[in-house]
Amino acid sequence: MQAKQMMLGLLGSAILGGGVAVGGYKLLEPERGTAPQAVAADPNVRYTSELRSSTYTVPEGLNFTAAAASVTPAVVHVMTEYAPRMNESSAARMDPFLRQFFGDDLEQYHGRSQGPQQGSGSGVIIAANGYIVTNNHVIDKADKIEVVLDDKRKYKAELVGTDPNTDLALLKVKADNLPFVRYGNSDNVKIGEWVLAVGNPFNLNSTVTAGIISAKGRNINILRDREGMGVESFLQTDAVVNPGNSGGALVNLNGDLIGINSAIASQTGSFVGYSFAVPSSIVSKVVDDLLKYKVVQRALLGVRIREVDAQLASEKKLNTLNGVYVMGLDKNTSAADAGIQEGDVITEINGVKVNTSSQLQEQVARFRPGDKIKVTYLRGSDSRTTTATLRNSTGTTDIIREEVASTVKYEGATLAPVARQELHKLGIEGGAKINNIKDSNFRQTGIADGFIITRIDKNKVTKPQDVQRYLEAAKENEGALVEGVYPDGRKAYYPIGQSE
Repeated sequence: MQAKQMMLGLLGSAILGGGVAVGGYKLLEPERGTAPQAVAADPNVRYTSELRSSTYTVPEGLNFTAAAASVTPAVVHVMTEYAPRMNESSAARMDPFLRQFFGDDLEQYHGRSQGPQQGSGSGVIIAANGYIVTNNHVIDKADKIEVVLDDKRKYKAELVGTDPNTDLALLKVKADNLPFVRYGNSDNVKIGEWVLAVGNPFNLNSTVTAGIISAKGRNINILRDREGMGVESFLQTDAVVNPGNSGGALVNLNGDLIGINSAIASQTGSFVGYSFAVPSSIVSKVVDDLLKYKVVQRALLGVRIREVDAQLASEKKLNTLNGVYVMGLDKNTSAADAGIQEGDVITEINGVKVNTSSQLQEQVARFRPGDKIKVTYLRGSDSRTTTATLRNSTGTTDIIREEVASTVKYEGATLAPVARQELHKLGIEGGAKINNIKDSNFRQTGIADGFIITRIDKNKVTKPQDVQRYLEAAKENEGALVEGVYPDGRKAYYPIGQSE
């Protein structure tokens, strides 16, 4: 009997305790509103609780909205149109590696005959009066260029100038009071810093993505076909960049332009983790040259270099693993006149450390022929600093002026510039059309009227003056091999001045 009473007492205590717990929970539970709740098929399952607005505040400097709002209106959609090509030779000649980076529509390279082909990319307004920076490959060989602003205004764009060596181009539209982006200092960008990429991937207008700077001074060899003159010292980022982003803006969280998005590293042509931008230190210099001289002023130190690694240090008995090793240099170059010798290790340019070829290229590319730079180098264990006066590709300190293509008479023949439309039709970058063969010294060569000379030996011909210059130089040798194409697309090669 006592056991039964004990059990009933325990049961009563449990019921009382449960009631108290439930009552306390009800008293403490926040009052629920009348908002509808998500109800599952099974009433015992709730997939979500009542949604609440977060009160968390993003720390200053980590919110992307201000930068996105200030930059997006100044990033334009660049629309290009290309006349049909005669054949597919231009597509066949294109480096497959480069094809991964060009625009969001490569139809223009396929040489189809059904009508004009379209292409697109991005551009950045850098001045309120209508100057726009983009990639050279976005507008290369385009017959028509238009830009569409974020507010849907459309303008026809004029090509001011290009620099294939840095893959940059400058456009101009007739408009004023446009939104624009100010240059930031890419030298101050730090690895790990937040950045935004703004562009038009896959024709999706005004797309903003975020990431960090993954590396600086990156060389990925996409400009290796520029006859050794390509400048690559990219900012690497993991901000998502896809075809169509080319020419768009890379900005910091202040909305300053620190780079022009140019390439992605991908096996498929779409983003897989890394993208690359031309730093603003190079962009601003190229743009300034194009505005002042119509052609980029390329300064050269005149050295053949190799990056120092453990193997080279062991072979050459170097005392450092830093810097770039001077493999050789020609006489009458800037470096030779400054006292630099083969075997020296260049460690700094104007106090900035250079440990890779791309870093050295970037530092020198900021200057013009005639400018002086401080070069610090190691000779054995001795550190030395010298002043080098930079020179141009012809070995002088002169500023290069744009040479306008014009018709010239040479050896009795007429050499004329090639119309832009014909250049695009044939898929060539330049040349000189020769006529009046029968009354000239070329009549025995086999060349026919209308032949377009595109190359003489290893020298690229872009205008008639080049033919005269290169053939005069060839007279001191045993002759020259002339390469070119006829207006119907036939390629041909002719030896000139060579003995039988």
